[in-house]
Amino acid sequence: MAKKEDHIALFIDCDNISHKAIEGIINELSKYGIVNIRQAYGNWTKDNLKNWENKLLEFAIKPIQQFDYSRNKNATDILMTIDAIDLLHTKDIDAFAFATSDSDFTPVVMRVQAEGIKVYGFGEKKTPKPFMAACSQFIFTEKLMTNYTQSSESVTLNKSTTRKSGKQMRADTWLVNVLRNALEQTMDADGWANLASIGQYISNSSSFSPINFGYKKLSNLINEIDLFDVYLDKESKQMSIRDKRQED
Repeated sequence: MAKKEDHIALFIDCDNISHKAIEGIINELSKYGIVNIRQAYGNWTKDNLKNWENKLLEFAIKPIQQFDYSRNKNATDILMTIDAIDLLHTKDIDAFAFATSDSDFTPVVMRVQAEGIKVYGFGEKKTPKPFMAACSQFIFTEKLMTNYTQSSESVTLNKSTTRKSGKQMRADTWLVNVLRNALEQTMDADGWANLASIGQYISNSSSFSPINFGYKKLSNLINEIDLFDVYLDKESKQMSIRDKRQED
């Protein structure tokens, strides 16, 4: 079993993240450790952040007030950056998480990564590529979104379940290159590679997450994309794969 991070600090840019995504973000981060620092930034005097109020209480998130001192400057971004760097040097943090669709946070993410600390990124599909690429792993909030449908009797929660088909994923050149490159870097002399090693290599080299394609696990995505021979060891339950293009 992979080692879990002990302490994760989550910074939320509420101007650029929907309140509907926070449950999915917390659930995803909880796979890796305890999100014991949770801070949400914004000008809480504004009406557009009213929907966040109940979420702050529900998920024990600390609101950080930041007034708009200048019309053309985002004071929230500056404060988030200052607090992140401050925590980097004063607290024992195993991983950072930034929930934002704003590329202005790319430098701080790179700074944290330079210290050998993982950074999980969450944002909308419109998020600029430099910010996504800077993160250890980046997940689209649309894939984590909880949609609230009001009815006369109750509120129904529906999770977004959009899933890419094998054909769609095979047409994604970036995804195919990520998977095949990871296999090439970790395979043995016969062309087989342990899926756990592949997953670790991908985590270290890109911001890929199977969740962005509608799959909870890399193994499920591998089975669906149908580009690899798959072998499952019955005793160890370890999965290994080999490129189908490889000749016997």
